[in-house]
Amino acid sequence: MNPSLITDMASAFYDSCILFAASDAGLFTALAAHPHSTGDELAERCNLNPRSARLLLDACVALKLLVKNNNSYANTPESALFLVAGSPADLTGAIRYNRDVYAAWGRLGEFARTGTPVEKPELHLGDDESRTRTFVHSMHGRALGIGRSVIPLLDLSGCRKLFDVGGGPGTYSVLCAQAWPDLTCTVLDLPGVARVADELITQAELSERVKTIPGDYHTADFPNDLDVCLFFGMLHQETPESITQLFQKAYAALKPGGILYVLDMMTDASHTLPPFSALFAVNMALTTENGWVFSDEELKTWLYETGFSDFTCQPLPPPMPHWLASARKL
Repeated sequence: MNPSLITDMASAFYDSCILFAASDAGLFTALAAHPHSTGDELAERCNLNPRSARLLLDACVALKLLVKNNNSYANTPESALFLVAGSPADLTGAIRYNRDVYAAWGRLGEFARTGTPVEKPELHLGDDESRTRTFVHSMHGRALGIGRSVIPLLDLSGCRKLFDVGGGPGTYSVLCAQAWPDLTCTVLDLPGVARVADELITQAELSERVKTIPGDYHTADFPNDLDVCLFFGMLHQETPESITQLFQKAYAALKPGGILYVLDMMTDASHTLPPFSALFAVNMALTTENGWVFSDEELKTWLYETGFSDFTCQPLPPPMPHWLASARKL
């Protein structure tokens, strides 16, 4: 028997912490501006302790995030693309969400004993302004990356009115508005989230066609005569009963022939595969009252019970762990 599976797993958080610390310190961005810098030079530019900086940099080399030649360091192609702030595929904002929930994962044993989240979701949904801003910008970064795969799979030709339920930063609505010039979009989310979304929508110069409604989608009314309703990356914090109620509201709000799209992590019927989705279910349970991950078959059942038809579901291309489902109101 080889214990490497277990021993590697026991220290896997080392990798995450190195990535978070190096990204937060701005090492990859500094190296993009000044390639082949020494550890001392990077320590000065990033306001780090020289000895600590060298240890962190060498660990990044060991993890293949950087390359080292004598005493100088440089980004790998992957780090230059994904970890440099402002790059076309910048993920630095997206991974800050993982950094912020790291402490919650350390309390997984507490969750197993109590069955309740170890932190309040309100922290990143409005109560803590800084945490909320980080969360919304992180979701924005993720959505920009995922959107490159999702938008080409949507069929919004001829659609005029889109409603984005729990749309967070409004990124998917912005991407849809950019792809379909005749489309107007409305994003419904909590007031603290909507305030940050308004800023991002303004930066995209789409405030005329993408609006936000501050509110709780559990109680807020949905606008009528919708062509499209999006449930993107938010149903994994809802109970089956709540999901069914939201689908009922969407069905009533959609025009005949209107389409509903769901983008989310999903599992198979066993709730164990794919592995990332099963782990993400734990992540959601740690930080939300009803967090989990549902299966594609469960989603199909809820939609058909609500009255929708023409259900389809497909995985996004790797490395995206999400699935895109659709259904139509006859």
